[in-house]
Amino acid sequence: MNTSVRTSATASAPAVGHGNGEYLSFRLGAEEYGIDILKVQEIRGFEASTRMVNAPPFVLGVLNLRGVIVPILDLRIKFGMSHVPYDSQTVTIVLNIDARVVGMVVDAVSDVVALKGEDIKPAPEFSGAVSSHQVIGIAAVEQGDQQRMLILMDIEKLISSADMGLMPNAQA
Repeated sequence: MNTSVRTSATASAPAVGHGNGEYLSFRLGAEEYGIDILKVQEIRGFEASTRMVNAPPFVLGVLNLRGVIVPILDLRIKFGMSHVPYDSQTVTIVLNIDARVVGMVVDAVSDVVALKGEDIKPAPEFSGAVSSHQVIGIAAVEQGDQQRMLILMDIEKLISSADMGLMPNAQA
């Protein structure tokens, strides 16, 4: 993965349109990410899904969730991370995005973090698996006497991006 950093106007601009809110934090490998809690429908333990023919590798398959067929994505595969076996900590976050239900497999869910707009700093632009327009920003979260970095994803933009191929009006 190419992780070269480049400077742009968006790297120095504040995280526009993202003020106070709550974010569900989750782990993928050694990194911690956050998504808008209002997009989360439920959190489920990992379960095997039915594989679909010709689906990209990051689409594990589909699940029947109370009569709704839900595509299940593994973000580790999507982001080009090393494979981690599914275990008791692995969960599926079920998201409701633009009236579409999508499941997202992550290594573990941490907690819900309340952030103010000033807590969210702009992220530098990287060329890699995640486009900078899919990242809201980065927040430093205090936990006792330690601080952890939380990469805040714009999950709507990520899921609706053209390379995901899940949404009818997908745009890059």
